Amino acid sequence: MKLNRRISVAPMMDWTDRHCRYFLRGFSPDTLLYTEMITTGAVLRGERARLMAYDPAEHPVALQLGGSDPKALAEAARIGADLGYDEINLNCGCPSDRVHSGAFGACLMMRPALVADCVSAMRAAVSVPVTVKLRIGVVDAQELGGEGATRRESARAAAARFGDAERAELQDFVSGIVDAGCDVVIVHARKAVLGAWSPRDNREIPPLRYDVVRELQQAIAPVPVVLNGGLRTREQIVSELSWADGVMLGREAYHRPMLLAELGGTQPSRLALLERMTDYARREMARGEKLSWIARHMLGLYSGQPGAKEFRRRLSEGSRDPGAPAELLLEVGRACERLDDAAA
Repeated sequence: MKLNRRISVAPMMDWTDRHCRYFLRGFSPDTLLYTEMITTGAVLRGERARLMAYDPAEHPVALQLGGSDPKALAEAARIGADLGYDEINLNCGCPSDRVHSGAFGACLMMRPALVADCVSAMRAAVSVPVTVKLRIGVVDAQELGGEGATRRESARAAAARFGDAERAELQDFVSGIVDAGCDVVIVHARKAVLGAWSPRDNREIPPLRYDVVRELQQAIAPVPVVLNGGLRTREQIVSELSWADGVMLGREAYHRPMLLAELGGTQPSRLALLERMTDYARREMARGEKLSWIARHMLGLYSGQPGAKEFRRRLSEGSRDPGAPAELLLEVGRACERLDDAAA
């Protein structure tokens, strides 16, 4: 199956679990969804059945792996493909300290030969697409010297710099993974700063450089390049799709999921989406899942509508009641619709 990569939703730790992905699928039939990052250790030695479970309705769905050992990544990729995932993605973009210390994520961009070996091993293990998510570069703040505010300012300057040396490093890294068999390159258009900033800082402070990603796309064509980072509005996304092979949305899709419907040309009613999720919640609760685990991903459904705040409050508070039924989802939505009607 050839995947439609025009619109995808990024892997987001603690957010894009299977309940979230099922919810997001209701907005668009072909948006490519990604799992949270799952480490090779968790796949090979953890609660595999729980971590890697998904509903068939989630397709197309990609598995993102975190790791740096080619053999372990190959085995984890094989397991993911055997479970039916439509793509296997390697995380070379996450800047959090826990992935830095674990030798996976963005820090891997400083080890291009190792990443190429990882991609080659994964490519040999599966027939589905193998992709890599990366940044346009990495800054290791510990190498900059200084402490505290001085180090942060040095990191800010390094994050903003993109000259010939940085361009060559990026080209070298991407050429290596493409030669190793990477089918698609997904690029967050910011540098990652390790050892000085939080993950949130890394999403907001380094300048967005769509021009760098566009230059890369032209250099490695026909290998597809998917743009990620800072994409907020439909108009902005459509503009970048004039050159990018696809765009990957993150928190904007999570907090304002109706954007996926706008981009996909669909017009699902919110009540219809709630009916779908009520049926899903009823099934999942019969298996022992909690309503709050499902409802927490749905708080953005009425974003921008008159009753949005009340919807979030009622859904959040009500779903935490141990006795709350699945029907609460639809009841809260109907109450919100009444507020909309009253406001009109």
